[in-house]
Amino acid sequence: MQWSWQWLGRIWSASRGAVRGRPVVFGVGLGVVVAAAVAAVFLWPSTGKDDVEPTARAYRDVDACLLTDSRGISPGLPAAPVWAGMQDASLATKARASFLSATGPDTQANVVPYVNSLVQEHCSVVVAVGSTPVNAVRSVAPRHKGVHFVVVGDGADSANVSVVREGDRTKVREHVRELLTSLTRAS
Repeated sequence: MQWSWQWLGRIWSASRGAVRGRPVVFGVGLGVVVAAAVAAVFLWPSTGKDDVEPTARAYRDVDACLLTDSRGISPGLPAAPVWAGMQDASLATKARASFLSATGPDTQANVVPYVNSLVQEHCSVVVAVGSTPVNAVRSVAPRHKGVHFVVVGDGADSANVSVVREGDRTKVREHVRELLTSLTRAS
């Protein structure tokens, strides 16, 4: 152990010798180190539990998916209030909400694969807005009894397809919320 203390003494002597004659350099260097330490203490993010904000919502294993025409969910379009209602329902039930806009020709044959894609992605509720997406949902729904479909527009309800009148965000929100609530209880 004796030799360890000797080495420590030699290091101390060498550092004093290196600084001798350069007090300004040493003072500036020491000042920078102290300033960095103080800044680190005050600027370092707090680790207290009260200071941590959540970075993500915890979702249940239920998905509500919106299918629109190629115009999407831009403000002023028929799908915008529907999307807003679905987001409200998602907040209330902690179910995930997403949307998909069909691209390409505005034909039922082109949009049916989009409906099938949402079914394959395990969407528990598929909401369709626009005449072509609604017609595509109506053609696909009978083959997927385990999925709840909601069409926005006119027409009659069928086995797993329910109709919500267009333009009423509150009705869409409440209908989707009821479906999601029943599904989140089951999961």
